[in-house]
Amino acid sequence: MFSASAKAHKNFHKLRFYTQHTIHRLIPSIILQRQRTSLFRSLKRLSEEENQQLIFRVNYCNKLQEKIELPDQAKSLSSFKREKSGTYYLDLISMLRYFPPELRFCHRFGDVTTVPDAPTFVKSRPINDHNQNSVLLKLNRVRHYYTVKDPYHYDNKLDLLVWRGACHQEHRRNFVRNFYDHPLCNVGDIHQNADGQPWHSHFMSLSEQLKYKFVLSIEGKDVATNLKWIMASNSLCFMRQPRFETWFMEGTLLPGYHYVQLKDDYSDLEEKVAYYRDNPIAAKTIIANANRYFAQFMNTERERLIGLLIMQKYFEYTQQHLLYYQ
Repeated sequence: MFSASAKAHKNFHKLRFYTQHTIHRLIPSIILQRQRTSLFRSLKRLSEEENQQLIFRVNYCNKLQEKIELPDQAKSLSSFKREKSGTYYLDLISMLRYFPPELRFCHRFGDVTTVPDAPTFVKSRPINDHNQNSVLLKLNRVRHYYTVKDPYHYDNKLDLLVWRGACHQEHRRNFVRNFYDHPLCNVGDIHQNADGQPWHSHFMSLSEQLKYKFVLSIEGKDVATNLKWIMASNSLCFMRQPRFETWFMEGTLLPGYHYVQLKDDYSDLEEKVAYYRDNPIAAKTIIANANRYFAQFMNTERERLIGLLIMQKYFEYTQQHLLYYQ
């Protein structure tokens, strides 16, 4: 069960998300298009290092390198209507409104695990060398970028690895069945289908999980939602090498530097937990690196600028005659 304070905090996070979008929709598109020009000009005020970091993120999320025409079914902003995935729609249209309404685009909402045939705005994509048509944007951010301030110092946390989640996928079920009773773990499946099984467990809030030194991140259908808040906390992230990535650029995370990498079958979990339990300095070093990595995604103005540059590149490479910033 949610504690009253945890539930209130999450509800406020959602309220702020919808309020921000409501206010944004009141701004005429023509004003936003002028702001886009002004934002692009602000690039000249950035240092060379800041520009390089920004360009890297733009080109990482949008890997298009050749001009290509969009298929006939591509939509224009003027014909783009609200869909079932409301939070995805709000995040996407808030960025599209900075551009002329006749520009066309393809999009795919939800947990995307394959690469589209045409350049498409998505939340997630597989990590490989052939994902150029999957253009990443910060979609469904209300769910994927929810964090709370960690009130616990690392040294005062429990010497255990924690995980809670619904095991819809077989790889999650296998993990929980193998480790639910391990003395170094507090893990469990909260899905109702596991009710009555020894690995079924109660829901544990984000704040409760922060009491543990080690937090496991397990991918679901695509990415693991909890990865961001773990890397923002004073706890150490454990996970297998990621297979999918989002705006968070999971494919750039370095094992042993940003997180503790586990074997695909988790056979080294006990060894890794014991090592970092006995080597707190090594654990804190990785946590500090993770915190710095996460921080780059919390600059609202910079995030908006990167998103607009990704879109600008998308429209250019789909041959839609939009003047690039100078």
